[in-house]
Amino acid sequence: MKKGLFLFTLLIVAGISSCKDQPKQTTEAVSEKNEVVANSALVPEKWISSRVAKAKNRLQGSEAGSVIWNAMEAHGGLSKWFSNGALAFRFNYQPLDGKTARDSYQIVDVWRNRAVHTSVSDSTAKFGWNGKTAWVKAKDSTAFAYDTKFWALTPIYLFAHPFVLDGEGVNLELLPQAKYKEKTNDVVKVTFDAGTGDAPDDYYILHFDVDTHLITAIRYIVSYPEYFKDGGHNPEKFMEVGELVNIEGILLPTGLKTHWTVENGQPGDYITKIDVSDLHFIKTLENDFYDVPEGAKILE
Repeated sequence: MKKGLFLFTLLIVAGISSCKDQPKQTTEAVSEKNEVVANSALVPEKWISSRVAKAKNRLQGSEAGSVIWNAMEAHGGLSKWFSNGALAFRFNYQPLDGKTARDSYQIVDVWRNRAVHTSVSDSTAKFGWNGKTAWVKAKDSTAFAYDTKFWALTPIYLFAHPFVLDGEGVNLELLPQAKYKEKTNDVVKVTFDAGTGDAPDDYYILHFDVDTHLITAIRYIVSYPEYFKDGGHNPEKFMEVGELVNIEGILLPTGLKTHWTVENGQPGDYITKIDVSDLHFIKTLENDFYDVPEGAKILE
């Protein structure tokens, strides 16, 4: 999302900012610049109505976009997504080869693509993205043994499809339908305009059940320049979407199983287990909640 800051701001995101194992997306900037919103968790309903109307008009203008819009509706609706408040959850990313795990509680501003992560093992260790700046605050460098700038928004871009695709800078292509687990799926490829987030060369290929419009699988690559300094990307991965649960009217998965993609776009070797738990929306946050805290290290 940026796409990760994946897309960190990718959906001011001007952010998929660099946090992402996936691209980030850019979200529309708020037009009511002069209005003061004291609560970081909620935004005025009129802002939401305007943004949702624009997204609907844009998405329904193409076959691929209509698939995404129908999926948004099936998962609870874009209006509900933005109205519920900040999304809180634990995201436990566990590579099966023993490589670095990434396990944190996080609170994400789904409207402006901002995030604060807290270590599961040390509540004083935190990192985040405030829409412009990535930061980390921890007693020592071992608290987060991974690229926290890249990871700040990556989890939301991995498991919160299709809602993270409402912004501009997102290109959608309808691919031929495919069979997955013996059911027909609509398939949409997502790419990003140059300059969208930190990894605009990322792509997603999203599978949706043709009857229910619910997401079933996600294929994606990571092209984050800090990982691939000479260009290129990792091999395509295939994520099975786990059980969908209803969180205040929004359907989200409680887990993902990542594989390497093999022939015909199917899952191969199982490589990463992802558990998503403690899912809930927060209605009230202080206006400075996403600000860089005193004593934090700024990440370039």
